[in-house]
Amino acid sequence: MAIKKAIQGKTEVTTFQPVTYDAPEDGPSLAELHLTETFTGDLEAEGVVRSLQVRRADGSASHCGIERVVGLLDGRRGSFLLQDAGTLTGTHIASSWFVVPGSGTGDLRGLRGEGGFEAEVGQRGTWTLDYWFE
Repeated sequence: MAIKKAIQGKTEVTTFQPVTYDAPEDGPSLAELHLTETFTGDLEAEGVVRSLQVRRADGSASHCGIERVVGLLDGRRGSFLLQDAGTLTGTHIASSWFVVPGSGTGDLRGLRGEGGFEAEVGQRGTWTLDYWFE
């Protein structure tokens, strides 16, 4: 049986580039988000994200995406992919994620996990990850 470990830290978005690709007169707009971020804490890493976003007229939004994370996870070096889905309500972003099975490289081969993050727009966020190895 795999032993799960719970870790946490902070994240900071370093670049954010939204590109609207569908903006009907009536209904939500669609955008592709390109961003990079830095993780600190039990995960010292850089992430590159591609996400799709639905933005509604009231400013709220929903998103889903994939992020490649490269760095050091609790002393192990490598990379892995996170698949996430979340919402923006007012200025609060909340998202849940999981490690894509089979995506770990280097010392992170066999990595599995789930967690998420929360942040206020324009501020550092907090993240959690409960992880294990297959």
